Amino acid sequence: MLVRATKLKKMMDRFDNAIGIDVSKYTLDVHGYCENAHVQFSNNEQGFKELTQWIKKGNPNREVIICFEHTGLYSLPLAVFLADKCLPFCMVGGLEMHRSLGIKRGKNDKADAKDISRYAYLRREEINVYKMPSKALLKLRGLLSLRERMIKQKAGYQTNLKEMKRVFQEKDNPLWFSSQQKMIKELIKQVVKIESQMQQIIQEDDQLKKLFELATSVKGVGLIVGISFLVYTNAFTSFNNWRSFASYSGTAPFPHQSGISIKGKTKTSPLANKKMKGLLSNSANVAIQHNPEIRQYYNRRIEEGKSKMSTQNIIKNKIIARVFATVNRGTPYVDTYKHAA
Repeated sequence: MLVRATKLKKMMDRFDNAIGIDVSKYTLDVHGYCENAHVQFSNNEQGFKELTQWIKKGNPNREVIICFEHTGLYSLPLAVFLADKCLPFCMVGGLEMHRSLGIKRGKNDKADAKDISRYAYLRREEINVYKMPSKALLKLRGLLSLRERMIKQKAGYQTNLKEMKRVFQEKDNPLWFSSQQKMIKELIKQVVKIESQMQQIIQEDDQLKKLFELATSVKGVGLIVGISFLVYTNAFTSFNNWRSFASYSGTAPFPHQSGISIKGKTKTSPLANKKMKGLLSNSANVAIQHNPEIRQYYNRRIEEGKSKMSTQNIIKNKIIARVFATVNRGTPYVDTYKHAA
């Protein structure tokens, strides 16, 4: 018990203070938990320099953890700056942050910064320092996001064009049709360019190239799913095992029961990366169609009266497990089914 208590004390002593930052488009509202001090800086490089000077001045003999919400483009420059300066920081999802703070009435940036600093200080013994992705991974993340927006825009134009064809005659409204057809063609062309650029980035980075080849050796994992594995796992460094990533992706089933009165079905949680979950659904469908082993497994469960959705979810987890296994093993996936007698 004494050894365990000593280890726990060392973990808690890792950080003596927490700095909470509420990031907005133009400003950073900063709160120091121990000194109970609030200050505001600009959300630019000059503001970042002033922030680090303020932290060092107020914490000369303290180990400080800096914490802020993951707000996409607005928080990325700050994260890059702190990583370059080797300052420990963590980025936390907004939902996790807000649920941990309990019931709140009203909202302002100063109060939010104070709440973030409290969140980080109370969890200083278990908080994980954020590991910044490589420049290549950051480029892939940006291109993946851009591709997704273009795919949505293309789908929007295609849906609108389909409805217009149902109601109007193209010969009576040529510009309505031709302009949207051109937009669709241009978006398709740009998506192809983005995918080509992503492939080039992977080919130029030896580590990413190796990991991508391992991941895509699993049947059902294509270009976009393979890149998404790289991006969302931070090149397979952010998750200890495939089960953790399955939970993150929303494919891990959880029990729903309490005492003897509540005995719900075991089901997946809605708290998930919906983008990755959707991509895994596509992968599962591809595997069912083109992988004889998976197709046989799927058909057997359906014949037994099992749910199609639960079976598809199991296949998603199989894909995740196989991808992580190939990466951990360092060798491509081997389809043993075709070699079976």
